[in-house]
Amino acid sequence: MANNISKLAHVDPSAKIGDNVTIHPFAFIDANVEIGDGCEVMSYTSVINGTRIGKNNKIYQGSIIGADPQDFRWKGEQTYCYVGDNNVIREHVIINRGITSEGGTRIGSDSFIMAETHIGHDSHIGDKCVLGNGVLIAGDTEVGRCTILSSGVMLHENSKVGEWVLIKGGCRITGNVPPFIIMAHNPASYFGVNAVILRKGGYTEEQIDDIAKAYRHIYQTGTSVFNALRRIEADVTEGEVRDNITDFIRGVNLKIVAIPRELE
Repeated sequence: MANNISKLAHVDPSAKIGDNVTIHPFAFIDANVEIGDGCEVMSYTSVINGTRIGKNNKIYQGSIIGADPQDFRWKGEQTYCYVGDNNVIREHVIINRGITSEGGTRIGSDSFIMAETHIGHDSHIGDKCVLGNGVLIAGDTEVGRCTILSSGVMLHENSKVGEWVLIKGGCRITGNVPPFIIMAHNPASYFGVNAVILRKGGYTEEQIDDIAKAYRHIYQTGTSVFNALRRIEADVTEGEVRDNITDFIRGVNLKIVAIPRELE
C-alpha cells in the first residue's frame, strides 16, 4: 500500500520505510532508521539514527525515539534503539539508544507509553506494559511484561521489575521488585498481590492464593529472604508461579525492594 509522507517532513533518503506508513508535517526521520509497516509518526517527532521500529506503532507529537544516550561512557559510537509492534507512544516521550553497539535499548510490543515518559539507555521494557504520564526510567533497567508503572514513578539505574507488577503513582524504586505484586509509598513498600490485574490476565484463584502465600513468607514473617525462599519451596505448590517468584529473587541475589537490609 502507498505511504502518506508529508512533503513538509524530513525523511533521510537512506531511511527504510515500510508500507502504509504515515509521516506528518515537520517530523524528522534520520539516516539509518527503519520504520515498519502501518506506523504513524506525528508532527514534531524525531526518529534518530540507529532506531529500528516494528509494525503498527503510533508515535505522537514531540517524541524523540532513539535519542543520544545521556551517559558519559558513550563516546559517539553507533548504537541502537529497538521498538516492537503495536505500541502507542504518546506526546513528548524520550527513548535513548544504548551506549554500546551490543544490546541497545529495547521496547517490546503492545505497550502504552504515556506523555513525557523518559526511558534511559539500554533499558528493556517487556510486552503489554503501561507506563503512566511522566514515568522516569534510568539506564540499564528492566521491566517485565504486563507491568504497570503509574504516573510519576521513578525507576533508578540497574533496577529490575518482574512481570505483572503494579507500582503506584509517584513511587521511587531503587532495586528489584519481584513479580505479581503491588508496590506503593515512599520509601517503597509491599502493598499486596496484584490480584485484580492477574485475574484479568487469566490467572486462577489457586495461583493467586499461591502468590499471596509466597509473599507472606517474604514480606510478613520477619525472616530473611534466604529462609523465606526455603519456606516457599516447602509450602507452595511447585509450578510456573512459584518458580517465577523464586527464580527472580535468586536471579537478583536475594536483593529485593522493601526488605530491611539485615534480612536480605
